[in-house]
Amino acid sequence: MKRAILAGMVSALALASAAAADIKIAHIYGKTGPFEAYAKQSHDGLMLGLEYATGGTMEINGEKIVVIEKDTQLKPENGKALLEEAYGDDEVDLAIGPVSSGVALAMLPVAEEYEKILIVEPAVADSITGSNWNRYVFRTSRNSSQDAISSAIALAGEDVKIATLAQDYAFGRDGIAAFREALEAKGIELVHEEYAPTDTTDFTAAGERIFNAMKDLGGTKKLFVIWAGGGNPLGKINAMDPGRHGIEFAGVGNILAALKGFKDYEGMEGGTYYYYELPDNPVNDWLVKTHFERFDGPPDFFTAGGMAAGIAAVEAIRKAGSTDTEELIATMEGMEWETPKGTMKFRAEDHQAMQSMYHFKLTVQDGVEWAVPELVREIGIDEMPVPIRNQ
Repeated sequence: MKRAILAGMVSALALASAAAADIKIAHIYGKTGPFEAYAKQSHDGLMLGLEYATGGTMEINGEKIVVIEKDTQLKPENGKALLEEAYGDDEVDLAIGPVSSGVALAMLPVAEEYEKILIVEPAVADSITGSNWNRYVFRTSRNSSQDAISSAIALAGEDVKIATLAQDYAFGRDGIAAFREALEAKGIELVHEEYAPTDTTDFTAAGERIFNAMKDLGGTKKLFVIWAGGGNPLGKINAMDPGRHGIEFAGVGNILAALKGFKDYEGMEGGTYYYYELPDNPVNDWLVKTHFERFDGPPDFFTAGGMAAGIAAVEAIRKAGSTDTEELIATMEGMEWETPKGTMKFRAEDHQAMQSMYHFKLTVQDGVEWAVPELVREIGIDEMPVPIRNQ
């Protein structure tokens, strides 16, 4: 009887030891809610990144990777509580997410409280690696400044007049602030800034204010739009005929579903984070080929970002030889790794991933359901003077 009890205890200890050896990663993201499409892409990309980086084994240094999914429903209070649960109850080694900048800002202090790594992907607001940053936060996603600088490089020119339309929350406000700063560095001032609630569906008043600010100006006139999710501001304002005032649209890239609505804006230019035909590297080749095979279509905007985060997590743990937070921080500061966008590098000062962006021009092609962002040129890391905003 004693031998049986002893054997049972040894077996239980062995199981506990095996469980403890697992590398646990929490993916905390808005699986349901307005950004559900973004979330699915991000999770698909994360799993593909873990697979790619581990050669299909889903193990790092012989230890199995376990991914725990948690749905924020796009609510900041949920993101905070779920990250506390992941670090505290689930004892994850690190977390990845979320989709929304507002949710991310609620989660940042939790990473500092628990002294655990949070890899932010794909939330964009500058303040995540700026005024609200702490040393446990790393971001693989581009930030608002990278969007803004690439777009400023793409749009700047002689006698260009630019107005903006953006959502009235962290993503939109931070994005326009960074865009304004990037344009000022090129000697261009914004003519007008317009902000609207995220749930806006009627853009008549906003459009009229923009038109009134621009209609009597000379030169090339562009309306630069930053918008995530529904509402269709481009379509609604286009129906008001901005062309009668000589106003053209400009903007940042977007997911394929949104690009379907961009077919009316052939020739529109701006800076973008990703489109599957733009990068030329082995990681992106693998992603495109594998995604077509498994999902019967190309990878999307946030699929690439999720993959970059997954590869970063594997590379950091492998190089550190540990999941210890301090060893991971020491490894990740300045770490370079290969992604679908090419080489990324975590900047030591604020842990923002430095990365290439792409100057695009929309074309309409036979047999393609969406407007195609054709490459004008890649804007390399060295061309992107991204401000350090956490000091």
